[in-house]
Amino acid sequence: MEIERKFLIKELPLLQGYNTSKITQGYISIDPVIRVREMAPNYFLTVKSKGAMIREEFELAITQEQYASLCSKLEGVAIEKTRYFIPLDNHLTAELDIYKGALKGLITVEVEFSSSEEASCFNVPMWFGRDITYDNRYKNNHLSLYGIPK
Repeated sequence: MEIERKFLIKELPLLQGYNTSKITQGYISIDPVIRVREMAPNYFLTVKSKGAMIREEFELAITQEQYASLCSKLEGVAIEKTRYFIPLDNHLTAELDIYKGALKGLITVEVEFSSSEEASCFNVPMWFGRDITYDNRYKNNHLSLYGIPK
């Protein structure tokens, strides 16, 4: 089960010194959501249920060859982003994504929680912007098809 909230950014924090990961991902299917992701040196196939803040998620490690083969079946464009892992209070981590390519200019941040209560009581940092958890236009599968919402 994945429990997360997603936000736009009001003010970009200083990013020096945080762990990062380059991510490329695409969608084989939008409904149901079936994603392939490269997060070097690892590759994953992920299936997600419908939902906003709370979704079922199943993730399977795959080989580079399987990933390359599945990428030929993508709907929409592949998403490229750099993810910054920023520690927050209460052992939480902000995963700040700076998008590239067709989505250049978009910056979002997600926080995963262990329970819906924890998510609801989350003390949002000042640098976070508008909560887009329930705005489907900002889900990565939607972004891959339609680009940045206007």
